[in-house]
Amino acid sequence: MALSLAVSPCPNDTFVFHALVHGLIPGAPEVNLTFADVDVTNTAAERGEFDLVKVSYAALPWLLDDYELLPTGGALGRGCGPLVLTREPGVDLTGKTVAVPGDRTTAYLLFRLWSADRAPGRIEVVPFHQIMPGVAEGKYDAGLVIHEARFTYQRHGLHALADLGEWWEADTGLPIPLGAILAKRGVVDPAQATEWIRNSVSMAWANPDASREFILANAQEMEPEVVQQHIDLYVNEFTLELGRDGLAAADALLQRSAAAGLTPAVKPFI
Repeated sequence: MALSLAVSPCPNDTFVFHALVHGLIPGAPEVNLTFADVDVTNTAAERGEFDLVKVSYAALPWLLDDYELLPTGGALGRGCGPLVLTREPGVDLTGKTVAVPGDRTTAYLLFRLWSADRAPGRIEVVPFHQIMPGVAEGKYDAGLVIHEARFTYQRHGLHALADLGEWWEADTGLPIPLGAILAKRGVVDPAQATEWIRNSVSMAWANPDASREFILANAQEMEPEVVQQHIDLYVNEFTLELGRDGLAAADALLQRSAAAGLTPAVKPFI
């Protein structure tokens, strides 16, 4: 029986899951793939729509009754955090309007923790591709961006007011937990799914050219060099295996957010 999988069309996800969705992993079932931005998958997972799904770590408190966190395939790392962008350097965000890519994204949760003592006046959830142009045009005072925007925001004449990954790492010493892979309880065997995805990651690293056409076809008009930078940054040791540091990072994020009253409390992973 085919399994439903939802991930983003971003290069890290298409790189990681290419072998699995193309039937190249021995013993793995057929996979029906859906591409969606993470803000969409966060909501879809809450409705139980997919068997395997990529979501924000920030959304886990609403999902762990029905899904199990897998220790592979996700997005964690160092030097890869969300950026707060403005037209002018050194802007005070107090009372300002900030565009964010989703209200249950890790990026927005980190922003709320970081900005607790300088809260903006208005938050607008905006499709990711509209954030940088909107800030550049003055529609928003600041924008919270992720992924490839790290490599392209200067083209819009914007300044990085804050790197929330640097802030997080300096404060915790841990990698930043961005995207998690979940398996639906009672539908997907988590050990088997972990093996399939881990093998897909290993196959991608062993033969990166095999997935290139698939990645570029779904990369939303990114240049090849930006695509490669994206993969190099977001597909790393934690993609293959979360390990103790990865689980500790997830715990730190969710325990801090629960203590601040931003998310429901969850049982620690370690």
